[in-house]
Amino acid sequence: MAPVNLSHRRTHNLLLISKLLSLRDTASPLTLLLDSLEQPATPLFQEYIRRAKLSKVHVTLIAFETLRKPDGCDAFVSTRRKSPVDIIKEVAAAYQPSTIAGPSKRRLIIIDAINPLLNSRNVDPNFHLPSFLGAFIAPSNPAAPKSDASLVVAYHQDLPGILPLNPYLPSSFSILTYLATSIITLHSFSHILAQKAARNRSLVAPVFGLEEEQDGVLLGRLDKLSGTGAAEGIVLELEHRRKSGRGVLEWYLLPPASRYSANQVKEIVTLLDDNILYNPPIENDENGEEEPQSTFELGLTDRQRRDREGVVLPYFDAQKGDGPGEGGRILYDMGEEDDFDEEEDEI
Repeated sequence: MAPVNLSHRRTHNLLLISKLLSLRDTASPLTLLLDSLEQPATPLFQEYIRRAKLSKVHVTLIAFETLRKPDGCDAFVSTRRKSPVDIIKEVAAAYQPSTIAGPSKRRLIIIDAINPLLNSRNVDPNFHLPSFLGAFIAPSNPAAPKSDASLVVAYHQDLPGILPLNPYLPSSFSILTYLATSIITLHSFSHILAQKAARNRSLVAPVFGLEEEQDGVLLGRLDKLSGTGAAEGIVLELEHRRKSGRGVLEWYLLPPASRYSANQVKEIVTLLDDNILYNPPIENDENGEEEPQSTFELGLTDRQRRDREGVVLPYFDAQKGDGPGEGGRILYDMGEEDDFDEEEDEI
């Protein structure tokens, strides 16, 4: 039963990640990417843009940290010295379909880092984060062209956030995690392998970056931590929330862009459990029998096996009864040391 469940899980979850990254059926209107210094979200942004170009999806990048327009983006919106209202207007103006009354076109809006907006002291005190994000997914202007928009927002976990003035209000990070339909936490593959190797040896898993809490030392990405260049790629920890309320948790591995072409159509993301470095195959014994480890020779030679099979055990003679009631009788020859009790025999 276990192989069937594993096969079903593999098929179901690979189809899910393919729909999320390819923006099919608007599977996730708001996707939150949680990255860090150990694993930035830039490779995943490039994968989103690559798939959008294959599917002819309009891509708009809202740049808080990016300085140059990446390849494949249709619109590049710089947020330098702009208010949230100005950003919303410029993003809406960047999307101009051929015909307003025509069929809706899919659109991908990427925010490379929302931390500067949330941590800025110059933001309007009346700034409302859900309204700001909702303006990209569902424009309030009825005259705006209709489009199936998907919003991908990156949040840096290493940057400290500003707490709200009212202690009873939730933080901006709590609001983001509540609104997001999919949360993808990014990890370095080499770090995941190092931590798993430590757990397999019942050791404390190593930590990297700010979690080391060492003054003046910051250990970032180490793709060759395991000693070989095969530990490349990023690990995606996905938490997807369906409309029914059922959640899906899965770990994936996204290989580096150098291992596939830009026009690759076949799915390249795999389950982390299917990776040979994360789950090496178990070597089985050729004979299929495991013998206990000992300094003595516990096996039998062919001659010893033949001699053992040729021994006639005593109870075989008791089965040779010719008359009725003879089969199964006990044959016993008394010896000199036996004490015969006549009274017990009479009973």
